[in-house]
Amino acid sequence: MNDPKVLDLLTRIAEALERRSPPPPPAPDLGVAESYVWHAESEALDPVRRVNRVAIGLLQGIDRQRDILLDNTRRFADGLPANNALLWGARGMGKSSLVKSVHAEINRQTPGRLVLVEIHREDIPSLPKLLGLLRAQSKRALLFCDDLSFEAEDGSYKSLKAVLEGGVEGRPENVLFYATSNRRHLISRQMIENERSTAINPGEAVEEKVSLSDRFGLWLGFHACDQDTYFAMVDGYAGAYGLDVPVEQLHHEANEWSITRGARSGRVAWQYIQDLAGRIGKRVG
Repeated sequence: MNDPKVLDLLTRIAEALERRSPPPPPAPDLGVAESYVWHAESEALDPVRRVNRVAIGLLQGIDRQRDILLDNTRRFADGLPANNALLWGARGMGKSSLVKSVHAEINRQTPGRLVLVEIHREDIPSLPKLLGLLRAQSKRALLFCDDLSFEAEDGSYKSLKAVLEGGVEGRPENVLFYATSNRRHLISRQMIENERSTAINPGEAVEEKVSLSDRFGLWLGFHACDQDTYFAMVDGYAGAYGLDVPVEQLHHEANEWSITRGARSGRVAWQYIQDLAGRIGKRVG
């Protein structure tokens, strides 16, 4: 190894490899915006200039869930102990809207207090990398995954399980994880049945997968609303956006709209309001 020619060759090889290697991504600047989207392939946090959300006062029929999540988030923003939260239940009842509205309400009270970082379901395996970046930040971050669930042959739930509580490093003190799902246990029934049929000890195999939900200290259930709550949603939107329509007509049309959709929910109410606003020439949002 003392041969100058060999040393020169190795040096040139090392320099060539360094030139071909991409430079490490710069540390994210979480002061640019209040919300970001994580892109696993580029390992980048892209700022979101305008978040798609509604005012927290317009969310009807979920008062209890709102108060609990707001209190939990406020404690986290204050540097106090708080729980990861799973918002589960009926479609269109404001699960993801509540997370975004709670974040906005915290920052309305104290601007820049909390950043919202969204990670897509398919990027869950990159969660440890993202947490490593957020751990080095001084800002407190609310990490959010919408419509989280796992299907058969999907092992990425293990990344989430380790991060939530079981890993060596654990969750960073400046990060809280919120997820929404239509499933209480996040795992599909087919996935659970497959584990039961192939495992040596079926009970333990199923318990390991179901226990993923147990890693969330806070569970908030969302259920289909009744007609009065549905009308309250419609009335709230119509009032907020100045849609001057007689109440009888508003409720009659909203009821017909829900029948064509086969459900009553906050999403259905908002879809009707958009249709109504378009017909009378009003802008909403």
